[in-house]
Amino acid sequence: MKIRVGMGFDVHQLVDGKDFFLGGIRLEGALKGATGHSDADVLIHALCDALLGAAGLRDIGFHFANDDDRWKGMDSKYFLKEVMAMLKARGWTVGNVDCTVCLEKPKINPHIDSMKAVLASIMGITNDDISIKATTNEKLGYIGREEGVTASAVALLFHDA
Repeated sequence: MKIRVGMGFDVHQLVDGKDFFLGGIRLEGALKGATGHSDADVLIHALCDALLGAAGLRDIGFHFANDDDRWKGMDSKYFLKEVMAMLKARGWTVGNVDCTVCLEKPKINPHIDSMKAVLASIMGITNDDISIKATTNEKLGYIGREEGVTASAVALLFHDA
């Protein structure tokens, strides 16, 4: 059996008056949202990179380039579904994923269970196989000034080869 680990990271700028998508859900009441070519779901983007990296399949930008109009405004759950199809086609199974989001506001702890449910259903794993943690940047840098959000993810994959 092969076992592989992959790591992903993503960052997006936050702007006033934009919907904020994170972990496959829209965060109600957020005053700022992430901006990008797609819906800018930084958590899903980091997760896709971790999964793709573990399988040796490059990164999300290679498969879904941010200069390709097909992906403009795309719901990032689509990218995760496609990544899962790529993994399945190559015989990979997800063991677990561990994610961290870094931003000052809004607080995401009240939303973590909803995010886990959405991601688990797309990935074909249980909510217990997903960890989502939140932290701030202690008011330092672009995150502390509420100008951006980052996410990192680690994924464990198994292959019966």
